[in-house]
Amino acid sequence: MNMAGPLLPPVRGRVDADGRLIEAEQRLHDLNARAGGSIGAPIAVPSIATIARLARRLGILVSRAVVAADGDDDVELWVRAEPDSSGVRLAITGWRIRTPWQPGGAAQQRDGDFLRSTGEWLWEVDGALRLTYISLSAGARYGFDAAGLLGQPLTKLFALGEDGEGNFPILGGAALQKGFSGQRAMVRATGHRFKLSATPRTDESGAFAGFIGAAEPIAEDPKIASYMPQADAATAAFAARLDQALHGPLDRIIANADSISAKAEGPLRQDYADYAADIATAGRHLAALVDDLVDLQFVERPDFAVAADALDLADVARRAAGLLAVRAAEAQVRIDKPAPEETLPATGEFRRALQVLVNLIGNAVRYSPPDGMVWIRVEREADICAVIVADQGKGIAHADQERIFEKFERVDPREPGGSGLGLYIARRLARAMGGDVTVDSAPGQGARFVFTLPCQKE
Repeated sequence: MNMAGPLLPPVRGRVDADGRLIEAEQRLHDLNARAGGSIGAPIAVPSIATIARLARRLGILVSRAVVAADGDDDVELWVRAEPDSSGVRLAITGWRIRTPWQPGGAAQQRDGDFLRSTGEWLWEVDGALRLTYISLSAGARYGFDAAGLLGQPLTKLFALGEDGEGNFPILGGAALQKGFSGQRAMVRATGHRFKLSATPRTDESGAFAGFIGAAEPIAEDPKIASYMPQADAATAAFAARLDQALHGPLDRIIANADSISAKAEGPLRQDYADYAADIATAGRHLAALVDDLVDLQFVERPDFAVAADALDLADVARRAAGLLAVRAAEAQVRIDKPAPEETLPATGEFRRALQVLVNLIGNAVRYSPPDGMVWIRVEREADICAVIVADQGKGIAHADQERIFEKFERVDPREPGGSGLGLYIARRLARAMGGDVTVDSAPGQGARFVFTLPCQKE
């Protein structure tokens, strides 16, 4: 029995499409009024306004902890912002006066922090085990739609498994409202395996309010084993150290810079907010470069090999488009992807095919003009299955069409873009799976990239 007392209902409100607070229950109304706001005017509490704007801009549920000034005090809130057709719905819990800083937590808390620090990426769930946060790079790296999973049950992302004693540590943690470690989990979309660890969080009444956790790859994961074969231990170790040493710090830099840019902690001069946005952009560029360098270590090894599994190439294309939906929306580019009922049975490795298509579609989005369109089509000719990615960019001259598949080569190095490794790696991966990546383009007529794989034998 939970002896922590009744869980207080959230304080609700509504923001219209222009960021004005149009509905507010009493506690939110009073907090906003003390900050100088009123019903019908923009939200006057900067941290809440930031979450509402972010949810509206991304078009997804955003849920996170914030601190708001309330007179001479600071109050800790948990803000849940869910966009709809006319604005954003707010549900706010917490309402806890911020306590002074205290050195060091209890040993159990420090153990939990250590468990999370060993993970490769972070996740958070609410009291009903619904996902409220997933690290920026996790979805692209492991082949799932991170943005689309927010607000969904944790089990939508992971299939949970028993530990060595036949237990499910996460269930024990939820029942006892304690931290846990060693929970085996498999990403449903791709089969990648992890061990999960987490520490609990509580609401203002002390009741269980979810977990803040980390995911650590399982070394014996066959997919990871195929990605990091042991024949060249030095190369594998270097790539692993590079990935681990840089991705964690970069993820934190990006997250903090985004928070500063969004003015999540309160008012900030616009030029400083712009600097923070530049830092976040540079951090994402470096993170992508790290990914490319790690991949380059493996695709150039003589023993590099990929799996020859059955996959649906149309489904892979839809998933890749989903992973790039937010980037496309920010660039004001539409993606026309294959219809849900379309299928194209092919042979290849799911994760690598997804990686190729994320690269091709990402390039198409990057080089498309505002209000442009990226078309993704699937076709079969004899025993060859193909995904065609076409854009409305400025095109590629015939003389450059082979050069762009070489290492560190780009059509115009003066333009913002990637490392010059993406297409080189994409073609190496496609050819390792028995397919290819080719381009057909002309200046002023956009680009048309074709990714092929062997079709499944009927």
